[in-house]
Parts: sequence; structure tokens; C-alpha cells
Amino acid sequence: MEREKILVIDFGGQYNQLITRRVREKNVYAEVVPYKKALDAIKKEKPIGLIFTGGPNSVYDAKSPDIDPEILDMGLPILGICYGMQLIAKNLGGTVTKSDHREFGKTKTMVDPASKLFDGLDVEQTTWMSHVDYVKELPQGFRTVASTDSCPVAAMENKEKNIYAIQFHGEVNHTEHGHEIIDNFLKKVCHAKGDWNMDDFAIEAKRAIQEKVGDKKVLLALSGGVDSSVCAKLLVDAIGENLSCIFVDHGLMRKNEGDEVEAAFKDTGMHFIRVDAKDRFLKRLEGVTEPEQKRKIIGEEFIRVFEDEGRKIGAVDFLAQGTIYPDVIESGAGDAAVIKSHHNVGGLPSVVDFKDLIEPLRDLFKDEVRKLGEAIGLDPKLVWRQPFPGPGLAIRVMGEITEEKLDILREADYIFRDEIAKAGMDRDINQYFAVLTNNRSVGVMGDFRTYDYTLALRAVTTSDFMTADWARIPYEVLDKVSVRVVNEVEHINRIVYDITSKPPATIEWE
Repeated sequence: MEREKILVIDFGGQYNQLITRRVREKNVYAEVVPYKKALDAIKKEKPIGLIFTGGPNSVYDAKSPDIDPEILDMGLPILGICYGMQLIAKNLGGTVTKSDHREFGKTKTMVDPASKLFDGLDVEQTTWMSHVDYVKELPQGFRTVASTDSCPVAAMENKEKNIYAIQFHGEVNHTEHGHEIIDNFLKKVCHAKGDWNMDDFAIEAKRAIQEKVGDKKVLLALSGGVDSSVCAKLLVDAIGENLSCIFVDHGLMRKNEGDEVEAAFKDTGMHFIRVDAKDRFLKRLEGVTEPEQKRKIIGEEFIRVFEDEGRKIGAVDFLAQGTIYPDVIESGAGDAAVIKSHHNVGGLPSVVDFKDLIEPLRDLFKDEVRKLGEAIGLDPKLVWRQPFPGPGLAIRVMGEITEEKLDILREADYIFRDEIAKAGMDRDINQYFAVLTNNRSVGVMGDFRTYDYTLALRAVTTSDFMTADWARIPYEVLDKVSVRVVNEVEHINRIVYDITSKPPATIEWE
């Protein structure tokens, strides 16, 4: 798809995806490129501008990431951030040195509003610093456009070369006018029109799918999650009955979710196949208590079910996947280790014969996938479905999994989610769910002694799911949940709220 594009050149910074998101929020398409592949990518992609990310290294370390000098002479607008700024200074003849005063966190910064970067912004503002090295001497042709008490060159520019740089992190929310600084770079330096939006993306994506598929057949493994559901809706809108979706209901979904997925897709023109596989999954999970073993069993059994259904369909031309952009990044970029391989082809059964892949969401972040879902008219219940692990409730039931435990958890979890929605917090909390612990405790109901399960509630706020903070749910809401659960759900007599952040905990309990 032809569109104006910013390339975010990655030097190992922890905020590379966040920078990309910030650019896209301004309706300008951006993608991350490892520094070693930057020159080739620039020549191929023809971006309207570049952003150099931060990084943990010192520019004078022998093994530190560097940039091809040719890039700095191409005339492209460049914004360097933190390490990116120091790299520009070093390569163009400036001096970078270690500071006697480290700067970490919120810092009072004085800026020059005559610079395009700071046009229309306050002279004094708070920025987020995280550095030891700093630019001591400017390269020729540059001027200082921001400073702090400890950092005389907190930003610099060379208007003739179209190169701008900031020592602080404008992409994080802690920088007071960070969003405006990035917007100024995009609109006033790169002259971006802002042609990146989900309505146009949907039109272009459907057209591309139609051109690639023609009258051939496509198979999609539909989990009912946000990514695969949006992918399914996009595909069925584009190719209709040429799409087949296999929805494996493993009996480990939340209350009503299997029916909601089926209702959303069964009358859309696609060949929708819902496989009731509850009994075979629960049989394989009998007596299993170890979390990792649960995951492996469920993953393997899913493949076996998919194999069985794939044999019935026969050969297909294309396999569709709901791969999204963070999956692509995590599968390995630059010098980074592969965090996890999201290219699911290797895990899918060989009996499903396909010639090529279709991954229409691979350019999108999760929030953009949701926007796309809204743009193409997907049921809001699926668009705003809470993130749900592949193993489902199996890893939210502690200890051995039984049908009785699953039923108890479904009802309790439904009440929790219902009260969060009634309180208007369902869009503010990024993930919330209930966990049926394996702990039992003594209680009293109607003057009778009980000995029943403890239910744990978990709710977190996060921007990337790599770190998360526990959500501050009002006591009144928690009280309603507690009262409803003990009155409406049998075999629960105690409810606790998890107030642990990630790290040290993970979001899920298993």
C-alpha cells in the first residue's frame, strides 16, 4: 500500500514501538527498522522522514550500534532521540562525553520556540530525561534549541540539513509537550499530510486481499480473540464464501463467548465451522495441575482438532493469520533475540495444504486493530473483548481442572466483568478477570459453616503488557462484585483482590 511513511531506526531503545505508535497517532504511518538494515530500507521504502531511537549504549563503545554516514547526507528530515541525538553529533563532528551529573526522570527544560520542533510551545517545560552521556560540543552548522541545568545541549538543530535532535524522550507521557514536539516534526519538518487512518486502511486491505486471492480458497483458524475476529471480518467482507473459518471451542472459554463468536460470524457468508471439542480437551486435562503442562496439552490438542477438520475441507490455497505488528517485531529484529516466534505456520498441521499466507493485520498495533474492527463494523463485544490467553480458563483455574470448577469461575468472572462495565471502567482497565484459586477456607452462610473456594480478582492498566500496574478500582465497585458473587455463585465464600504489579508478578496467575 502506497502511503507516506516514517522509518523509526532502532538502536536498541526500549521505546521503539512507543515512538512508532506516537507517529501513527498523528495519522502518519511508521514502522521500526533495525539500524543495520536502515540504508536498504530507506532506498526501498522512500520515507518522508526518519526517527533515530534511544539506546542503552555509549556512542564511543566499539560495539555500539552506528549509522551509515550516507543516511545523514540524503537530505531526509531526521529526528534523533537520546542515543539517536548523540549518534548524530558524533558522526557529524561534534563531541559526546560522559556527564558529571546524570539526568533521570522529570527535568525542567528551557526550549527555543523559534525552532520548528518547539513552535507554539511553552519556553519552560518538563521533559523526561534518561542519560549519562551528553553532547558537549555541537557539530558544525548546528545550534542549541533547548537546555537544562545539567545539560547545556538538550536539543539541537540544523535547518539546512533538516536534522533535529532531542536529548529527552518526547515519546513518553512524562514529557509535558512530547506529543506536540513529535507532531511539529511530522507536520512542520517532514510536511506530512497525515493519510494514515483505519477507514482508508480497510478499503486498501480489502482490495489487496481480493487481488491476491481472486476466486481461490482461504482458511482461517478463528480463536474468537480480537486479532483473529477482526481478520475474519475483513476477509469475509473481501472474499465472502471463499473464506472458511474453523472455530475450536475447547470448553475453556468464558460465559457465552462461544455463542457470541458464532453469532458474529455464522451468517456472514463465510464457511463457519464451530467444533465442540470440550470433552476431548477436558479428558486430556484430567489430573493435570502444572501450568506449563496444561498449556502444552491444550496447544497440542488444538492442532489435532484443526487437523481433523482440515482433512474434511481438503486442500486450500491460502492460510490466513491474525498476526499483528508487535508479533513481527518480537519474532526477531536487528541484534535482538527472538522473544517468541509468532509465525504460526510451523505449528499448524501439515495435512492442511496451502500455498501462501495472508496476514492483513501485520502492520497494525493492538489498538489499531480495535479501530479497524470498529471501522468495518465488527460486533463491539468482540472488538473490545478482554485479552484472553489461548489456554483460556484452564490457567485461571488453579490446580486440577474440572467442569464444576470451570462453571463456578465462568459465573464469578461474568459478574466481575459485568460490574466493571456498569461502572464505565471497561475501556479504562486494560485487562480484568477472576481466578478460581485452589485454596479453601472456612466461612459462614445462614448460620451454617462453609468450606469453599477463594476467588481472586485481577485488574491491570498497561500500555504494552510488558509491564502493568494494578488498577485502582473503587471500593464500592469491589463491594458490589463481592456481594453478587457470594450471593449468586455457589462454592465461593471468600474474595480477594490482587494488588501486585508486573513485575514482580505476571498478569496471569499461571
